[in-house]
Amino acid sequence: MIRLKPPQGTVFSCDKRFRILVAGRRFGKTFLSLVELCRAAWSPGRLAWYVAPTYKQAKRIAWRPLKQITRPYWASRPNETDLRIELITGGTICLRGADNYDALRGDGLDFLILDEYASIAREAWPEVLRPALADKQGGALFIGTPRGYNHFYDLYQSAQSQPTWARFQFTTEEGGNVSPAELESATHELDERTYRQEFQASFENLTASFVYYAFARTKNVQLLRFNPQLPLFWSLDFNIDPMCSVIGQRDGDRVHILAELALPDSNTWAACEAFVQRIWQWKSSPLFFSASACLRGCDRQRAPDRCIPHGLADRQRFLPPPTLQS
Repeated sequence: MIRLKPPQGTVFSCDKRFRILVAGRRFGKTFLSLVELCRAAWSPGRLAWYVAPTYKQAKRIAWRPLKQITRPYWASRPNETDLRIELITGGTICLRGADNYDALRGDGLDFLILDEYASIAREAWPEVLRPALADKQGGALFIGTPRGYNHFYDLYQSAQSQPTWARFQFTTEEGGNVSPAELESATHELDERTYRQEFQASFENLTASFVYYAFARTKNVQLLRFNPQLPLFWSLDFNIDPMCSVIGQRDGDRVHILAELALPDSNTWAACEAFVQRIWQWKSSPLFFSASACLRGCDRQRAPDRCIPHGLADRQRFLPPPTLQS
């Protein structure tokens, strides 16, 4: 008898046409997929597909367990080349790879599973697979572990406001297939962000090189306003393309970044001009933190801490009051 664990059952029992499951590793996504496929293909003439990022992945991940779970219901021996199983009920289950998604055109589908959707080409769903569900008004289940803020994240976010969509998010621990001791061991072997992505099903940007490792946009980004009681600081990276700098204020042990300036193919004088334009509304006497690197596009015989005040004085003298957005 097939038994689903409570989190899997929550997804399985949902009657929305389109569902999204974001889950940690070893949650039991493949087993849930197989049960979903059997249910979808149980009636005569129905066609259900399991789509993985590649044909090899589909065969390696799901083919053997699919044959095991459907063996009592084979109408004939499975097609090992086409990865197709005909059921005695008259339905059909096929495994497919999205590495050549244009080749998936043609069939009308009653149900579709997109496994590890974060690794499937963004165009596969809207251009090929979504139209395949149209004539039969078929449903789809998107399953996977996050891989940064890509199209899987976008789909997960957009589903929140769509009446025919449902979304679910479960950690590896909630899946109940991995022991607490093993999860504890993983926390010591993986860095914090990787652990959150792989085991806690959290959308993380692992490709970004953050200066502050613990930075999280949900915790560290909020609306800030200029405090006229505090001085400004301006911190620069003397580079050419782009020349980057931040404008902020220090309030006790907290640093508040109010603005970021990124100027392509720039120099120190252009940075001074952009800085004056940006702070004009605040009318504050800024503090300066200057880098030790030599200036770009400036007289290299003059140190940064001498060039910047001269540049600012020139810009403030000749610039008209700018039109600024807060």
